[in-house]
Amino acid sequence: MLQNIRDNSRGWISKVIIGLIVILMAFTGFEAIVTGTSNRNNAAEVNGEVITLDELNLAVEMQRRQLIQQFGRDFDTSLLDDNLLRDAALRGLIDRKLVLQAASDANFVFSQAAVDQVLLQTPEFQVDGRFNTERFDQLLRQYGYSRLQYRQKLEEEMLIAQLRAGIAATSFVTEEQARAFANLERQTRDFASHVIKANPDAIELSDSDVGEYYASHAAEFTSPEQVVLEYVELSKSSFFDQVEVTDEELQPLYESEIANLAEQRQAAHILIEGDDDKARTRIEEIKARIDAGEDFAELARELSQDPGSAADGGDLGYAGRGVYDPAFEEALYALKPDQVSEPVKSEFGWHLIKLLDVRAPEVPSFDSLKDKLEREFKSQQVELRFVEATRQLEDAAFEASDLAQPAQEFGLTVKVSEPVGREGGASGITANRQVLQAAFSEELLEEGRNSSTIELDPNTVVVVRVKEHLKPEQLPLEQVSDSIRSHLQQELASAAAKAEGEKFLVALRAGEEQELSDWQVHEAVTRSQENVEPQILQALFRMPKPASAGEPTFAGVTLNNGDYVVLRLDGVSQPQEALNEEELAMYRNFLASRVGQQDFAALRKQLETSADIERF
Repeated sequence: MLQNIRDNSRGWISKVIIGLIVILMAFTGFEAIVTGTSNRNNAAEVNGEVITLDELNLAVEMQRRQLIQQFGRDFDTSLLDDNLLRDAALRGLIDRKLVLQAASDANFVFSQAAVDQVLLQTPEFQVDGRFNTERFDQLLRQYGYSRLQYRQKLEEEMLIAQLRAGIAATSFVTEEQARAFANLERQTRDFASHVIKANPDAIELSDSDVGEYYASHAAEFTSPEQVVLEYVELSKSSFFDQVEVTDEELQPLYESEIANLAEQRQAAHILIEGDDDKARTRIEEIKARIDAGEDFAELARELSQDPGSAADGGDLGYAGRGVYDPAFEEALYALKPDQVSEPVKSEFGWHLIKLLDVRAPEVPSFDSLKDKLEREFKSQQVELRFVEATRQLEDAAFEASDLAQPAQEFGLTVKVSEPVGREGGASGITANRQVLQAAFSEELLEEGRNSSTIELDPNTVVVVRVKEHLKPEQLPLEQVSDSIRSHLQQELASAAAKAEGEKFLVALRAGEEQELSDWQVHEAVTRSQENVEPQILQALFRMPKPASAGEPTFAGVTLNNGDYVVLRLDGVSQPQEALNEEELAMYRNFLASRVGQQDFAALRKQLETSADIERF
């Protein structure tokens, strides 16, 4: 083949190709060719930092899931515009990248230990009040994250939160502003309301009305795009029974196990924080008191600055090597029981260390460890076999035109899923993001290929293919006519109620007497009144105050159920009780927080304006 290339390179075809390349480079430049190639997998570049297509696809999928979670599983995702979703997701990623860059430029940092604490204390990852690894992995799989990806996202969120908190901490409001806001917030209003009911049953519609609406909104009445999947599932647990182990094979593991056993030392310490001369002088004074005969435990309770051990007389419990700070450990292992060290400096401060006890290691017998060693040995062997079988399954699936042959070769069963849309299913493989990405990819959907192996969890991989592609189809009028009729009746009834209400408002504002017996009167209503519709409260507190007593103002509002409510504002009352210091502080903090949010939004806008952003 190489010789053919050499031979052909001397022909007229190669000269034409080379000529085209020269012309292309002359017009666009070599850099444009390289950039175009390198940006194939990128969605955008923000101040030189790349946002990949994988990041964008994940963000789109998360946005889709959030919409489904918000509107329920009956929400028809075929109504979503993928281009709008991608645009929104990309804007969000660009905004996030800008804020992270600002946090980095401002030198905001945190320790990895802080990330660990957030993970351990997240309630969603806990079972019975304690962090649960299985629960953690289950939730990550549900949202399509690996552990590393989630940790990176969490670190980013913590950086953004630090920047936001830093800006909020600089915000302030004056006492006068807080009092003015409090007076508005505590204001009450007296009003009356008159409800004009929307009556859908009074609306008569012909079949032609329904048909016309169906014809003009045809795109709204289509079935969702779905696929039915075939899949084979390879489980690590199926290999355990295939592995046999002898005592001779376990012996090296046993020797290694007991070789790692070491004595445990019970230490107590007194800690004085700081690395300056003052801290050292203080610890030396305490050492002198101990040498003079004072009790170590009592001094630890009184003076130690380690809140975790001070109450226990400085007792740190039993531990082996590799647990403590190197300097601390070196001093501890140089002590004899009941001996107290000289002052020792670590990254935490200055210590006095007392060795309370030494516990010699207990060497377990081979028989007592046999079951444990056997499980570990089998786990290692199973892991190797599982990795190899996964590779072989992927090769077999790539070469096969369906899943029957790989299933037969590995003794697996071809399973079939329920129809599932792009939003995914509630459980099983159709709830896995990677499965959905593969299922709706061009390779599977259009070309009919088998997928590569997809990891559902650390113990299970699957290969999927599309058995059936259910494309969106126009739903027949007979199937949707009832819902159309109901929607039109509600819409027209609401419009009729609003028209009647607005006519009524015109008469009221003109001063025409309206004799009504069904005005519902409300007195001293607050902004958060529980027995009043939120839409009514919102409209009520936007109404202008009456110019004088007996001259009410009027407004109207349409409720979610289609009813129209005419509002009559009779009076506005200011709070009579003065604010105490605690209430004033609460209002100032609230306003400062809101100003901080506005400042943060202004920063984001400024970052976007001054950034070098390129979308691909």
